[in-house]
Amino acid sequence: MDALIQKLSSYSKLGMYSFHTPGHKGRADILSPLVSPDYDITELPGLDMLHNPQGVIAEAQRRAATAYGSEETFFLVNGATVGNQAMFLALASSLKGKKIRIERKAHRSVIGALILSGLTPEYIPAIIHHEFNLPLGLNVDDCFSHCEQVGAVHLTNPSYFGTVVDLNSIIKRRDREKPSIPILVDQAHGSHFMGSLFPQGAVGQGADLVVHSTHKTMAALTQAGMLHVKGVRVDKVSLKKALELLQTSSPSYLLMASLENAIDHLENNQLWGDLYGEVIRLHEELDGFLRILTTKDVGHFGIKEIDWTKILINVLPLGISASEAVEILRSSFNIEPELWDDFNILFMLGIGNKPEEVILLRKALENLVKRYPPKKNIRHSLIDKEKTSHLPPVRLTPREAWLAPKREVRIKDSLGRIAGETISIYPPGIPLVAAGEEITSYVVDYLFRAEDYNWQGWQGFKQGVIQVLDV
Repeated sequence: MDALIQKLSSYSKLGMYSFHTPGHKGRADILSPLVSPDYDITELPGLDMLHNPQGVIAEAQRRAATAYGSEETFFLVNGATVGNQAMFLALASSLKGKKIRIERKAHRSVIGALILSGLTPEYIPAIIHHEFNLPLGLNVDDCFSHCEQVGAVHLTNPSYFGTVVDLNSIIKRRDREKPSIPILVDQAHGSHFMGSLFPQGAVGQGADLVVHSTHKTMAALTQAGMLHVKGVRVDKVSLKKALELLQTSSPSYLLMASLENAIDHLENNQLWGDLYGEVIRLHEELDGFLRILTTKDVGHFGIKEIDWTKILINVLPLGISASEAVEILRSSFNIEPELWDDFNILFMLGIGNKPEEVILLRKALENLVKRYPPKKNIRHSLIDKEKTSHLPPVRLTPREAWLAPKREVRIKDSLGRIAGETISIYPPGIPLVAAGEEITSYVVDYLFRAEDYNWQGWQGFKQGVIQVLDV
């Protein structure tokens, strides 16, 4: 009885140090305006309405728009997912006969947006960083080369791992060559981009629609986000109607109030500055023993800037796996990372982190290095050379695949067939294969290692089956 509540209570008593979402890290002082359960109410007189804001919600959204420099900001209570989906639905009628060019390292919610809107994707490959074997960068020319049939561009910036592409150059090229094309940016992991310590946000650079997953790094509750709009390339009425269609008709006032709380903490430069100093010290003392993503990677693999609040390390020099390292960090230091794969571990900072927690992380990583001295002759490169990501061929749009008849086949029989479901390793939620794409040998190799990963969208992973189109 009350198993979930008991599990939450037990976990909270472990005293783990959070290097994962949400950004508030459970700090009572940051969340103090929201702790009252009396605030979990419905739309009552004087409290305004999310889908027709005229009072306090409208005022809070205007404050957010002013803070981020947008013309209008919408509060999201269904996460950044609903922001991505609303962007696509708002463009569905105006892009008839046109394609939307999408960075393929987009979150799985973008595939959902394609299903809902019926838009036709044209994917942009990511550049793989050869030492991390992760999609971290982008070739700017891929955004607007041969784009006669392209009606919009959707980018993910920053990446889940904190890398930032040259968005400014992309927007300038749009303005020069294709001024009518709207640029949509999933800035889910960059709602804290404000001030001199961080890269410039997409709104300030001239993007038309920008979605923030505010809870990931700021003082907002999980599931709270924002959608910013600027300019005339996107019809605001269509955008509002899309949000009204997609978002719950019973929005949480706790979530909306937490977004206002996040605005109050947006320009806490002192807190970020203290964290920044400790992160730089961590980089300086450990880079070379561990492979750490730092500013030294800027200018390579399509990376323009680095968001230092994402601490990405590779433990390959230590001769151990990431899971072995994480077990030590969790059991010996109570450190909870955001994610890890075979050799990489990601630690995410938020406004709720304290400098002493970064110091603890540094000391814990120093302990790892002492336990497992870096091997002198180990091969640091995980792949042979710079390359773009494995893009399965697109055979149908995600919507066409969603509506088509399907059947289940064993993994070994899926090679060359068209995927009937979107399968993502989670986190980060980048689709391994999207509905409508051909299942390649690269995809099959991952599917055969089902027990090594957490999956979303794959209904038959325990049985070793996958949905394919029945054609």
